[in-house]
Amino acid sequence: MEQQLAVFVKVAEKKSFSRAAEELHMTQPAVSQYIQMFERELGTKLLERSNKYVRLNKAGEIVYHHAKEIIGLYTKMQRLVDDVTNKTSGPLSIGASYTFGEYVLPHIIAHTLEKYPLIKPTITIGNTKEIAELVSGHQLDIGIIEGGLKNSKLNIESFSEDEMYVFVASNHRLANKNAEIKVSELEDETWIVRENGSGTREATEQVFRIFDLAPKKRMEFGSNQLIKESVEAGLGVSLLSQWAIRKEVELGTLKILTIKGLPYTRQFSTIVQTPFQTKAMESFLELLRGVELRMSLEKGKK
Repeated sequence: MEQQLAVFVKVAEKKSFSRAAEELHMTQPAVSQYIQMFERELGTKLLERSNKYVRLNKAGEIVYHHAKEIIGLYTKMQRLVDDVTNKTSGPLSIGASYTFGEYVLPHIIAHTLEKYPLIKPTITIGNTKEIAELVSGHQLDIGIIEGGLKNSKLNIESFSEDEMYVFVASNHRLANKNAEIKVSELEDETWIVRENGSGTREATEQVFRIFDLAPKKRMEFGSNQLIKESVEAGLGVSLLSQWAIRKEVELGTLKILTIKGLPYTRQFSTIVQTPFQTKAMESFLELLRGVELRMSLEKGKK
């Protein structure tokens, strides 16, 4: 059954029997036979076929969704069994929200591989909502998110704080103001914010509530880099993590505003699906919880 699931998933993703066969190192007739056997066992067709395309039908979409989850669970089970006798090693799929994933995680991965060179990490970057969904679906071993998340099916653990600042372009009218800036001075500014589902967007909305701030103009972008470039270009102001704007502030292209009540502090948290963890997962989580994280962050500041 496991091989049938794997073949079916590959055909569904490649939308081709021949391309699936090539990637699985099988013959095309063998792939077709596996699919036919699988469809017979389930008692229904899963794929629509023609000379031009192969695509999932409604039943196929249902089976594909659950097949991915089953394969993920089976793979995790194999790793756990292997870990009983083996060293800390093997694949480790890590998902991270944009801020942590783009600006902090590379230093953590480097330190992890120094200590555990047999771990083989793969990284997925997305917003908090996307990462949580992938962990819930067993597509990721570990998720690292920013901000709050309510999900009774996931084990959520805070491990570090993050400070967030309002910033502007270095030539903005408020950039060289020596006195503390009043929040009311930002009311008429265009605020550049992240998309819904992002931990950074959640933090921004929370800051708006804390300061009773209701910006009249907003622009919404799906990445921190695009927000920084837009602020540098003079399109508006924004709120991002210290890690996201550190280099630009050091270079002098962005300026952090001094505002009473800021920086806003939020939590970085890990999310996992199962209480059973491979040695690779345990070792990586231990690095996140311990002094190694602070060492890596200090390294990132330099």
